[in-house]
Amino acid sequence: MDDALREKVAKLQEMIDGSDNIVFFGGAGVSTESGIPDFRSQDGLYNQQYDYPPETILSHGFFMRNPSEFYRFYKDKILMKGSDKKVEPNAAHKKLAELEEKGKLKAVITQNIDDLHHRAGSKTIYELHGTTTRNYCMDCDKSFDIDYIRDSDDVPRCDACGGIIKPDVVLYEEGLDMYTMEQSVRAISDADMLIIGGTSLVVYPAAGLVDYYRGHKLVLINKGTTGREAKADLVINGPIGEVLGAIEVK
Repeated sequence: MDDALREKVAKLQEMIDGSDNIVFFGGAGVSTESGIPDFRSQDGLYNQQYDYPPETILSHGFFMRNPSEFYRFYKDKILMKGSDKKVEPNAAHKKLAELEEKGKLKAVITQNIDDLHHRAGSKTIYELHGTTTRNYCMDCDKSFDIDYIRDSDDVPRCDACGGIIKPDVVLYEEGLDMYTMEQSVRAISDADMLIIGGTSLVVYPAAGLVDYYRGHKLVLINKGTTGREAKADLVINGPIGEVLGAIEVK
């Protein structure tokens, strides 16, 4: 860690020490350090070649028209079926869980659909775009875990009624869950410190949640440029795992 980054981390430490109602808002960059590809980086899913663009495949209309092709992509690129990489929570996930355990962090709001925050130990998590760990039959609503989906052949079907199973993730053309949005708005509105990490804040309506923060401890942590930098009280351009991993929880 260079001196400039170390100085900013020291400022972050000071802000965290003086806060007891912290909310974290995170995007794909939080999980890339665990080996999960994001959608817009140079090596992300949007820059790989498929029969259809990823944003088309991951849409509600495409899922309904062509569930077989949807699941071929979904299992390969989202669930990473067959990958020899073991995906584990990184230092950022673990530090957030530690901050919550100490009573300083009140909520994690994430745009990610993986379960890394859960596995790291966080309890209050608002998953704006759903999660791959929950799946349900579209006909009888029976629930299935991620292994059932990953291990299925072609389109996963309900073992009770034979209906098609859909992941509980928000696809393109689908709206966000209103309860999750309301809880996220409440958490951000009440926060005395808002840390935004691993997101460029370009995906709406999720990015618009930042507007509900009224405090004076807005921190942006991201490798690249992030929207709202002009309004931020602290901007740290660096890997979020390295930055949060250096924080001491007191």
